[in-house]
Amino acid sequence: MAGTIIDYLRKYGDRSFGERPMNDVDSLVLCQLAYLKFDGMVPDIRENKPFVYLKELREHSDFDRLFADVRFEKSNRAMVEAALAGRRFNTLRLNGYINLVEKEWETQFCAVTFLLEDGTIYIAFRGTDETIVGWKEDFNMAFLSPVPGQAYSVKYLNMVMGRLRRPFYVGGHSKGGNLAVYAAMKCIPGVRECILKIYSMDGPGFRPEVLREGDYDKIADRVVKILPHSSMVGMLFERDIRYQVVESRSFGLAQHDPYSWLVEEGEFVQAEDIYERRKRMNNTINEWILSLNEQQLCTFVDTLYQVISASQAEDLIEFTSNWKRSMNRVIAALKEVDEQTARILREIVRSLFEIAGAHMRREFSERRSSGKGHGKHKSRRTEESKEVSPTE
Repeated sequence: MAGTIIDYLRKYGDRSFGERPMNDVDSLVLCQLAYLKFDGMVPDIRENKPFVYLKELREHSDFDRLFADVRFEKSNRAMVEAALAGRRFNTLRLNGYINLVEKEWETQFCAVTFLLEDGTIYIAFRGTDETIVGWKEDFNMAFLSPVPGQAYSVKYLNMVMGRLRRPFYVGGHSKGGNLAVYAAMKCIPGVRECILKIYSMDGPGFRPEVLREGDYDKIADRVVKILPHSSMVGMLFERDIRYQVVESRSFGLAQHDPYSWLVEEGEFVQAEDIYERRKRMNNTINEWILSLNEQQLCTFVDTLYQVISASQAEDLIEFTSNWKRSMNRVIAALKEVDEQTARILREIVRSLFEIAGAHMRREFSERRSSGKGHGKHKSRRTEESKEVSPTE
């Protein structure tokens, strides 16, 4: 019976990396560990101190603060306990922690370096956390390159591997996956040559010009991109890429949650591909974003951030926990948008509907010309309807 990464740790946690080599599921475990709040417990990258054992943190006075992210507190605790119960991760050591949140520069950047039982290094970049600043930086990726977090990821990779100088893995979930690929593209050649694999766990891609300038082809054969079968985040700016698709126990955007990804017999449960309906929606969004000029993109993202920030919430948890108050403040902020900005926003939204309409007309025409009957698509539509849920 399929389970989650927690079940994987409980079943295979006693297998050493010598008995069972590093795999994709291990990578997701490490990427999720990067979300823990290691501040004050794991040496800062600028301190150049020895590695600390994960199991030692149990005795730390701030141990409970590791699980400050209330969204995944229960699951994160269960994952850590399962990891420490077996020898596979019982000797996991950590170092080089950094956690920056710079509101002025709209930056949230966090990374940690793991030393595995077999001596392998894994560098993990944290994805978007619950901060409003982190959420804004994700949107900035639509028109800025590099965003500050991407620039930091390159410096981090060069600094850590300049000290350790050995083969390593690099990866991340969500935005962390984007940072892992970006850092691998832009790091110094000597570091790039030491990379074993680059993991992007449902991480967004890049605008075409970023891939060209970054010589993506030099690392493409080492990139492992893994997506849930209703991925949206991981398909941003992605076309004609190689990726693996995993089954999830959730629907819609909730599949972005790593704890929803299914594992069986020590491996991810493979799905055939992204749902067709979701692929069409992703293509529409990508085409829409790439059709907007820099002014339109900046206006759209800045205004969105402005009205969300008007809620006065420090993070998305506070925003949603006081939903009514937050939305009242957002609505009030929208009324204050100047006419020129409002006009640009109307044009942007109109362009999205126009592109979506063109896609629908083209698809309808292709189906008619191919002579496909309605009955043939019944089962696929039924399957796809599962992903159109309140979570979206």
